[in-house]
Amino acid sequence: MTEGRVALVTGAGRGIGRAIAHRLSREGLRVALVARGDKELAETAEGCVGPALTVTADVTDQEQIEAAYALVERTWGPVEVLVAGAGAGHSARLDRTTDEDWQRMLDLNLTAPFRCIRRCVPAMRAAGWGRVVVVASTAARVGEPYIAAYTASKHGVLGLVRSAAAELATIGVTVNAVCPGYVDTPMTDLTVDTIAATTGRSPADARRLLERKQPIGRLIRPEEVADAVWFCVSSDAVTGQAINVDGGAVQ
Repeated sequence: MTEGRVALVTGAGRGIGRAIAHRLSREGLRVALVARGDKELAETAEGCVGPALTVTADVTDQEQIEAAYALVERTWGPVEVLVAGAGAGHSARLDRTTDEDWQRMLDLNLTAPFRCIRRCVPAMRAAGWGRVVVVASTAARVGEPYIAAYTASKHGVLGLVRSAAAELATIGVTVNAVCPGYVDTPMTDLTVDTIAATTGRSPADARRLLERKQPIGRLIRPEEVADAVWFCVSSDAVTGQAINVDGGAVQ
């Protein structure tokens, strides 16, 4: 049912997005890889086993999103599977979170997925089939100190997913969120560096602190998040869900 379909993955240059792109490629999809870095996109494409199209774009720029979709459509046709994986974090005390910090989190983690979903829905509606998966976070489910802007953006994107799922369920389009905990990615490396810099802990101790936040006692592997994404893509009946991939941290 999914083999040969056209997928677009944002944030595909590294980490979770790269793992998702590779998984979709192994499952027989044609995968358009979207990210800002040419070199990282090329590395992701090398790991795909089937057709891969690299598209350099900043998803916070609406014109670049439109150009990315247009390129995919000219090359392969409409996007049938969207995985909105681009995202970033920010950590600061609430009173030290600037308007610029706040807006940056909303632009990347909430507005960009909204625009990507909005752009692909007409073709999915016309076809009577589509899959949308947003990579959210356990921060979409609970609040933690020092990540107010990030948490607000992720709570918002989960609301977007649920509303879109309710609207599109009758026409064969599913919309879900995957909510990872701390994953072994460059983004977590930055979190480790921030903890070490602000607390005086060693990087190794800071990493262990994050590992202990998850009952399984380790960081999640990107491939484990990709497995959850594939579950959403391959199911006809699962929609409007937020699937935690966090080693049991949020129950």
